[in-house]
Amino acid sequence: MAFPVDLRRCQMLGLAGTAFLALGGESAGALPVQELLAPSSARAALGLVGVYFGVVLLIAAWALLGRVVRGPEPPTPRALLLVLAVWASPLLLAPPLFSRDVYSYLAQGAMVDAHMDVYTHGPAQLGGPLADEVAPVWQHTAAPYGPAFLGVAAALSGLTRGELPAGLVGMRLVALLGVALMAAALPRLARHSGADPAAALWLGALNPLVLLHLVAGAHNDAIMLGLLGAGLVAALGRWPALGAVLVTLAALVKAPAALGLLAVVVLQMRAGRGPLRALLTTAAAAGATTVAATAAAGTGYGWIGALDTPVSSHNWALTSLLGRVTGALLAHLGSGLAPLAVPAWHVLGLTATAVAVLFIWVRQRPKPVYALGLSLAVVAAFGPAIRPWYALWGLFLMAAAAPSTSVRRRVAAVTAALALAVLPSGDPADTGQLVLAVSGGVLAVVVLWQAHQAAQAPALGRAA
Repeated sequence: MAFPVDLRRCQMLGLAGTAFLALGGESAGALPVQELLAPSSARAALGLVGVYFGVVLLIAAWALLGRVVRGPEPPTPRALLLVLAVWASPLLLAPPLFSRDVYSYLAQGAMVDAHMDVYTHGPAQLGGPLADEVAPVWQHTAAPYGPAFLGVAAALSGLTRGELPAGLVGMRLVALLGVALMAAALPRLARHSGADPAAALWLGALNPLVLLHLVAGAHNDAIMLGLLGAGLVAALGRWPALGAVLVTLAALVKAPAALGLLAVVVLQMRAGRGPLRALLTTAAAAGATTVAATAAAGTGYGWIGALDTPVSSHNWALTSLLGRVTGALLAHLGSGLAPLAVPAWHVLGLTATAVAVLFIWVRQRPKPVYALGLSLAVVAAFGPAIRPWYALWGLFLMAAAAPSTSVRRRVAAVTAALALAVLPSGDPADTGQLVLAVSGGVLAVVVLWQAHQAAQAPALGRAA
C-alpha cells in the first residue's frame, strides 16, 4: 500500500520542515557574535536537533513532491511556485543558517561604501561591529566577488547605515530576488530544451539546497544564477544583446557565470546569425557591461586579480583534499616538494576543468543550456574550493535541460546528501554535534515512519 501523497500534504510537510529549521536556527544558526551560544549549551543542542529534524522533513517533502510531479495529474508551475513561497516563508526572518558568508558580504559592502579597496584588504581593515562578525579565516582575505555584487552590497550598506539586522534582511531580500528570477526562468528554459517545466521547477527551484543555502543562507549565488537564467531566457528570444548583458552581470557577481556567454553565442547561431556576428555582438555587450558596472560600483578592476583569492585550508574540494594528502605523504618522506602539492593539484584541477568543458561543448553544442549546466558542474567539482551550494551552479540548468529522467534522479540523490553536509552554524562539526545532528535526523525518520503507518491503517481496514 503506497503512502497517500498529494500536493497539500507535501506543502504542509515542507512547511513543518522549514519551520523547525527557523526555530532551531534561533539558537544553533550562524548568529551574530553577541548572540552565539556555546555548542555544549542545552539551547544550542536542542536547536541543532531541531534544525536537522527540519532538514529531513524538508527532504522528505521534496521527495514526495517529486512523486506528485511525476504522477498522472502533475501540478502546474504556478501551483509549484506557491509551494516554494510557502516553504520559504518561515526562513525569511530566521537568522543566517549554514554559513557566515552573509556577514562578509555586509562588511565588504561597507568597505566599498567607505571607498576602501576590498580587493587589497580584508574586513579587518574596516574594523567595528560588522568586521567582528566575519569568520576569522576571512578577516584578512580580499573579496572574491565582482563589482556588480559589491555595488549592490555597498548600496545596501548606505541604505541600512551599517545596521546589522537591517543589513541581514536586505541581503536576504537580494537572495530572494535571485531565487525569484531562477523560478521565473526555469519553465521557459525547460520548454526550449524539451523538458517538463514542472519537473524543472521541482529540481531547480524547490530543491532543498535552494531553501537551505540561497534563502536561509542568503548566498550571492542566488543573484548570480537568477541573472544567468534571465540572460539565457532573453537570448532565447529576440534580445541576444540583453542576454549578454544579464549574463555578464551574473559573472560580475561570481566569475563562473561567464561561461554563460558561450551559450549566448551558440543560441544566436542557432537563431540564424553568423558565428562572427554572434561573437562580436556578445563580446561588445559584455565589454560595455563590464566597464559600466565597474565604474558604477567604484571598485576598480582589482576584481580580476582577486579571482585567485586563497581558499580555506580546511576546504574539502577534491583537488584541495588530494593536495593535502599528497603534501602529507611528501612531508613524511622528507621531500622539500610538500608545500607545492596543493598548488600543483589546483593547477591540475583547472587543466582538467578546461579539457572537460571543451569536450562538453564539442559534444553538447546543439544543447547549449545543458552544456552550460554540465560545464558549471565540472567547474564546481574540480575547482580549488567547494561548498554544498556550489552544486546549484550546474544543477539549476541541468534541471531545465537534462535529457533523461535518470540524470535527474542522480542529481536529486546528490542534492539530498549535500543538504545534510553542513552544520547550521557553518562551523566544522565535532563528535558531539554530529551525534546531535544524527539524532535530529533519526527522530524525523521515526516520525515520518509513524505517519506512514498511521496513513496505511485506515486504508488496510477499508480493503479488509
